[in-house]
Amino acid sequence: MQVRALSEQRAGRRTPTKHESILDLVGGTPLVRLNRLTRALSPDVEVWVKLEFLNPGGSIKDRTARQIIEDAVARGDLDHGRRLLDATSGHTGIAYAMLGAALDIPVTLVMPEDTNPSRRQMIECFGGEVVHSSAADGNDGAIRLARELAAENPDTLWYADQYSNPSNPRAHEMTTAPEIWKQTGGAVTHFVTSTGTSGTLMGTGRGLKAHNPAIEVFGCQPAESNHGLEGLKHIATTIRPDIYDETMLAGTLYCATEEGWAMSERLAAEEGLAAGLSAGANVWAALEVASDLERGVVVTIACDHADRYLDE
Repeated sequence: MQVRALSEQRAGRRTPTKHESILDLVGGTPLVRLNRLTRALSPDVEVWVKLEFLNPGGSIKDRTARQIIEDAVARGDLDHGRRLLDATSGHTGIAYAMLGAALDIPVTLVMPEDTNPSRRQMIECFGGEVVHSSAADGNDGAIRLARELAAENPDTLWYADQYSNPSNPRAHEMTTAPEIWKQTGGAVTHFVTSTGTSGTLMGTGRGLKAHNPAIEVFGCQPAESNHGLEGLKHIATTIRPDIYDETMLAGTLYCATEEGWAMSERLAAEEGLAAGLSAGANVWAALEVASDLERGVVVTIACDHADRYLDE
């Protein structure tokens, strides 16, 4: 009876809605509290994860892509049939292609040739074009090739450049941060997330600090330059994103590949959250921050779902 009552109560919270466009489904993701992974913490410390894999394209990059495209359209950068061009390890590319299909905007993505094939297939499913860069050059090689293509084809390609585009952090300043503030009732004390383009870290951090300057923002990076935490950047040894501002951070934690992978597995086994490898690194870092607290509300991000990594 108790289970049935809880089910009925939860059903009442979710009112089916209708929307004019897939763009309207981006954002508004839930926060879920970690319970088993936090048992060793002070009882006055909470750790919450924002489930960004519930965006329609399956990752937090839906927010980034939507803001970049909307701002570009407003400026006229995508007029006259120009194609949107960017470098991606997959998730932003999927988001660009999905939204491009909805808005009739052609999309070309540069990806390292060893990127997970399922991500390329998703991009092509939405009608996006994929250009491969050398696997040996990693994500930096994709960025360099995208820059070359943009310089050679200025009339037909518009280079979105998610690593430098202020629309990237703006997406999180305008949406992710206000959502977290509202969902925690203004109780959030710490925000922790890893660095890829750094848009989520910078934008959400700035947005939360605008509500309360005392909120501490921590970044997380791979511990090694040659790592297995796909999508994350070891800032010291890669092309530094122009939007990255380390002065805003209270500190940076460095996650080993094995720690991120292990935490990803623990999230699934102990919390029922099948999230990706970046989420493993994020939760590892959030728990590190939380372990030093006597009281606080720590929020981090589950950027994507584990189903994009199962074959790895």
